[in-house]
Amino acid sequence: MYKHILRPILFQFDPEKVHHFTFSLVSFLSKIPGVSQLWKVIYSYESTKLERNLFGLRFKNPVGLAAGFDKDAKLIDQFSAFGFGFIEIGTITPKAQPGNDKPRLFRLPRDKAIINRMGFNNSGMTAAIERLKKRKLKVIVGGNIGKNKVTPNEDATDDYIVTFEGLFPYVDYFVVNVSSPNTPNLRALQDKEPLTRLLSQLQTLNNKKPERKPLLLKIAPDLSEEQLADIVEIAKEVKLDGLIATNTTISREGLRTEMASVDQIGAGGLSGQPLADRSTEVISFLSDKLGSEFPIIAVGGIMSEQDAIDKIKAGASLIQIYTGFVYEGPAIVKRLNKAIEDL
Repeated sequence: MYKHILRPILFQFDPEKVHHFTFSLVSFLSKIPGVSQLWKVIYSYESTKLERNLFGLRFKNPVGLAAGFDKDAKLIDQFSAFGFGFIEIGTITPKAQPGNDKPRLFRLPRDKAIINRMGFNNSGMTAAIERLKKRKLKVIVGGNIGKNKVTPNEDATDDYIVTFEGLFPYVDYFVVNVSSPNTPNLRALQDKEPLTRLLSQLQTLNNKKPERKPLLLKIAPDLSEEQLADIVEIAKEVKLDGLIATNTTISREGLRTEMASVDQIGAGGLSGQPLADRSTEVISFLSDKLGSEFPIIAVGGIMSEQDAIDKIKAGASLIQIYTGFVYEGPAIVKRLNKAIEDL
């Protein structure tokens, strides 16, 4: 129904407006008695074979909603009803910010892809905390944290610390995002020295807590093999709990969409099917260097059951979807879980 009826209608309109409309619709429908339970019946799939125990957390299944979809923690309970095993909110910054100028979200249907240059638009840490306090269900929630656009890189650590401390009581794990291509100079924080310094300070704070929270790093797919080797060293040195691979790419190679149209869209991170192979390559590299027991969350180009299987076989422990959710609809969650159960 979604792919053949709803998606063709929704794809006639501006992607960002559709996103907000869909959020409003899901929120409205969830308030009707019995609707959330109906969603669970239709879209959820439960099996003890799907349960995963990683960094001290028990995931009911390995399929999560990637950061960027529910930036402000508005629909955690509702998306849980669609069968996700975990939900990652954010990227959250200390202060609210509008993000980059519109239009900033674009579909590439021929490629089953999306280009975005949102720029960490979010309502800020305080607003997210208030929503997190009100959630009712116990689905695992990750907090993806970043810096405000106006904060210079030399002061970036302060932003990450503020958000880490503020969200600490309300999320189950943290993801440090230094890999978005849509905040000026943010990716410079992936360089070995500043990244080690940032993660070390966060881990020191984390380890002083009565009960620490898992700390993960989300990396870009555009890193060279040498840079990936640096990430491996940092992960060992800082004792990261896991890695998320990968964020969106700035590459435009191999697209079916006419380059004139792509050039007209301009800058932004590309997600979806074109990212699948590179994301898998990065996961395979990291798993080989860090060992199969090191937790890696796969994201990037998971559009089908085979894509999920490829990620797991490459060394991923969990997977996340975003663009696949947009193109395939909520039914993809059950399909992915069934495919992973059979591995």
